[in-house]
Amino acid sequence: MPKITVLPHPQICPQGATIEAVPGESICRNLLDNHIEIEHACEMSCACTTCHVIVKQGLAQLNPSSEDEDDLLDMAWGLTPASRLSCQAIVGEDDLVVEIPKYSINHARENH
Repeated sequence: MPKITVLPHPQICPQGATIEAVPGESICRNLLDNHIEIEHACEMSCACTTCHVIVKQGLAQLNPSSEDEDDLLDMAWGLTPASRLSCQAIVGEDDLVVEIPKYSINHARENH
């Protein structure tokens, strides 16, 4: 099984974490299923950017981003060439390293 390593984030995952991932599921779903409470204000419907992650390792193994995802990412805080919406990035067979940006455009964090 592939692993997802989450780099430390001050609120969501202060110590960082490494989890076993389910291939074929999104990064977001894998994180949530492992008690890493990444924001997902649109309930993973590709309608916001709150689940934005920066893929530090393993970007090439993910499914290609859609035009809708690319359009939304243009509004994400801290956008990089390795940015993805975690709700749209489907885990493959290889390990990933992701960074959750310090900020999002969500002014009021949802309690999911």
